[in-house]
Amino acid sequence: MNKTYEMDMTSGPLLKKIILFTIPILLSGVLQLLFNAADIVVVGRFAGDNAMAAVGSTTSLISLLTNLFIGISAGANVAVANFYGARDEEAVSETVHTSVIISLVGGTGLLLIGVCLARPILELMKSPETVLPLSTLYLRIYFLGMPATLLFNFCASILRATGDTKHPLYFLALAGVLNVLLNLLFVIVFRLSVAGVALATILSQHISLFLILRLMVKSDSCIRLSWRKLRVSKSKLARILRVGLPAGVQSSLFALSNVTIQSAINSFGEVVMAANTASSNIEGFVYIAMNAVYQAAMNFSGQNYGAGHYRRLHRVLFECLGLVTIVGMVLGWGAYLLGGPLLHIYTTSDIVVTYGLQRMKIVCLCYFICGWMDTIVGVMRGMGYGIIPMIVSLVGSCLFRIIWVCTIFQVYHTLPMLYISWPVTWILTFSMHVVCYCGIWHRRRKEFLEREQTEPDA
Repeated sequence: MNKTYEMDMTSGPLLKKIILFTIPILLSGVLQLLFNAADIVVVGRFAGDNAMAAVGSTTSLISLLTNLFIGISAGANVAVANFYGARDEEAVSETVHTSVIISLVGGTGLLLIGVCLARPILELMKSPETVLPLSTLYLRIYFLGMPATLLFNFCASILRATGDTKHPLYFLALAGVLNVLLNLLFVIVFRLSVAGVALATILSQHISLFLILRLMVKSDSCIRLSWRKLRVSKSKLARILRVGLPAGVQSSLFALSNVTIQSAINSFGEVVMAANTASSNIEGFVYIAMNAVYQAAMNFSGQNYGAGHYRRLHRVLFECLGLVTIVGMVLGWGAYLLGGPLLHIYTTSDIVVTYGLQRMKIVCLCYFICGWMDTIVGVMRGMGYGIIPMIVSLVGSCLFRIIWVCTIFQVYHTLPMLYISWPVTWILTFSMHVVCYCGIWHRRRKEFLEREQTEPDA
């Protein structure tokens, strides 16, 4: 890789750069979702609704187990962006090599947990006996590829911190095509059902990992990976964990609340589980588009914070909020309006489609509010604040969502009452984040303005 793929986010107009940065991340996220979507579509069409329910019911559990380290990768992203904005190449290199070790250790730990504890955890989630064996098999095979998954995510975060969003897109495009072809081969030809789609996923993940490692080893920039330099820098590890650990805990708490909701969904039976699987997968494409704006907010604020260009942080926030509103409304409302045809891609059952539309009507139409919530969090993380978003999310979304399931849902035991907990908690959490962001600026405004006077004009 050469430096032409990198981006200076600390000078010049913001909106055009934000859009150019966001589009490849959006497309990369879509391709990653296609891994899971291809699994669900293939098993739903060729192995039946039980197999589709088995694959879909593991999604929230996979998120619960992996989100801690995915969050830590955000800490690596912010650390690299800060050092890159400050033009400290040695610190960038130390952060890169520390991040690689974190991902390998974390991936190995998740492999052991996933393989050994898959069935007991699924039983705690009240997975029906009709899908439990298939869910367990899928989960165990899937987690065999966890070291590769985490290492790729950390490396992709490092590239994006320097502004390179194109290479991860190229690698995921190739791996995505391979994943779909292997799905069809393993499920239709070899009739391996959920085992086949899990094998296809981990094989394609290893291909994308090989490509991104090859790129970083041959890079001529400060993110160059050298196996001889692999060691943990205590100061860089602390810098990564300061933002990444709270981000990971926050993501895991979100996943925990979703596991609670998944358990409630499981109580309605296999048909509702299959409908929830299909609709949530469609919603995932909307979320991943908004998440690309969140990543832009985090990286642009990270580089500008590292460079000392504090006044640009407000512009980053407001332009990203405007962009995520447009993306969330257009895609979310479009997904609901086309919900029938889209759900029929996943299943031939009309009753599954009917239940799926119940969820999409509530979630998709309000999804842009979730984008607001994530975007303001991205800016605060780029500024180095990890604890505040974690606490707000714990109270505003996770805790309140669990309380909702344990109280209001128990009184009004219907699917719409369960699903409405999402938009209610998004509104509550975003409002709390706005208060915190304003509080940070009020407390540090004088310091920011004084320090910025010593920096070059943005």
